[in-house]
Amino acid sequence: MPRWRRALAGSHSRRRPAFRRLRAGPACAVILLAACGAPTPPPETGLPHVVLIVPDDLGRHDVSFHGGEIATPNIDRIAAEGVLIERFYTAPICSPTRAGLMTGRYPIRYGLMRNVIAPWQDFGLDTEEVTLAEVLARAGYEHRAVFGKWHLGHVRREHHPLRRGFTEFVGHNTSIDYFTKARFGERDWFHGYEPADEEGYVTDLVAEHAVRFIDRHASGEAPFFLYVPFNAAHSPLQAKEEDLPRYAHLDAVEPPRSWQEVTAGWPLPPEEQRREDRRVHAAMVHALDEGVGRILRALDDRGIAENTLVLFFSDNGGGLGAADNGPYRGTKSTVFEGGTRVAAAARWPAGGISGGRRVKPPVAYIDVLPTLMGIAGLNDHGGKELDGRNVRDVLAGADVDGPARDLYSFVGQKNPEREQVSVMSGAWKLVVIGPPLDRPGSAPASEQLLYRIEEDPFEERNLATDHPHVAERLLEKAHEFRALQPPNPVGSFGVGMEGFEPPPNWRFPEAHTTESGGS
Repeated sequence: MPRWRRALAGSHSRRRPAFRRLRAGPACAVILLAACGAPTPPPETGLPHVVLIVPDDLGRHDVSFHGGEIATPNIDRIAAEGVLIERFYTAPICSPTRAGLMTGRYPIRYGLMRNVIAPWQDFGLDTEEVTLAEVLARAGYEHRAVFGKWHLGHVRREHHPLRRGFTEFVGHNTSIDYFTKARFGERDWFHGYEPADEEGYVTDLVAEHAVRFIDRHASGEAPFFLYVPFNAAHSPLQAKEEDLPRYAHLDAVEPPRSWQEVTAGWPLPPEEQRREDRRVHAAMVHALDEGVGRILRALDDRGIAENTLVLFFSDNGGGLGAADNGPYRGTKSTVFEGGTRVAAAARWPAGGISGGRRVKPPVAYIDVLPTLMGIAGLNDHGGKELDGRNVRDVLAGADVDGPARDLYSFVGQKNPEREQVSVMSGAWKLVVIGPPLDRPGSAPASEQLLYRIEEDPFEERNLATDHPHVAERLLEKAHEFRALQPPNPVGSFGVGMEGFEPPPNWRFPEAHTTESGGS
């Protein structure tokens, strides 16, 4: 039996010994001194600092600004002081959302949409794509950091974040044990290119490095870009012991409609297990919220909050069993609203993104790059044609309608014979579930669900038989979108898994280098 299989059960245990504090040292002293220092004026360039916070598998109703039962005062603060984005859409799963926000393009165009990059797969974000970090470098953002979960390629050096426009990286590549940092028996935690032996709960460490970055660069003349992809609240479900009592009273989340699309034929876990999962998940979200609070306080302490754009959104809907997506249909791994319409908020007081308003028009993960391009005054990002739009005016309230466009989604991770494609066009949304749409004869074998999405956001009334011409028109759009996938996309999740053994410290020979880039 491979070593990682023997270690797998231990890495997913729910309760761990009480959290051990970070080792104190010079870096900790710097943070404390910086917090007491004088406020730092905005950069002379006038461009805002940018802080992009992307948690993992956070349910839409796992935040209290949507009425959820988990208290998230710090995340709520972004919405209260900025804007709550009512309809923010992502891809249904992790790697595609990260790829789309990094490129401003639908990840199906470069083969990274139907599935995540599995730990045993040699795949990564296409190096011909221009990334957000590279674009902001051209705009004068001298310091560009990513702290947390990368998940856009880990085998080849060319896919490393330090080769994709970032100047600093601390974190991991796929999901890891929150205490040991292990995945399949090997530790996956890096400072730059080098494996690092750093103790602490992963959520706390990510926030710690983000605060250190802010303290180092707040007083610089150039603006900075800080990308914080928290692993929380993705599995394994592991909370700090001291946080567990906070939510010991919670019950299991009611399974949403269409949950069967996620389990691929397997039944739901027993209710008692789902109840325990919910309680641990809630404690993990508490730690996430505390981490967000630390980042916001660092901006306050350095006097740069006024001219810092903070954008917060989950990478997809919450997962089945532990997270709460409210009354929305589906979960993570589906193109229904529960899988793609996520908790999101933005704040930039100096840029008019303030006041606690609700932003009604649809905004998408592919809009991040073109919006930041517009804020930075760039007309050309030097890459291929973008799918996203500049939605600064939407966020600031100057555009109450939003861009006229269609929005697409696609996933094929759970069952390759039940792919899911969706198209939102005007008032309508079509969901197609079945064989790959690029296969002849697939349409008659597919399930087609048509909704008036603004009137029916919970996707309860299928109008496909009442409006066949609308369904036919959107089905043609879905065909065209599915046809964008190139011949060699990311493989099905299980391909390459059998017999896989990770290298020591997840350090593949192809990724060896002596370059720096840690925090």
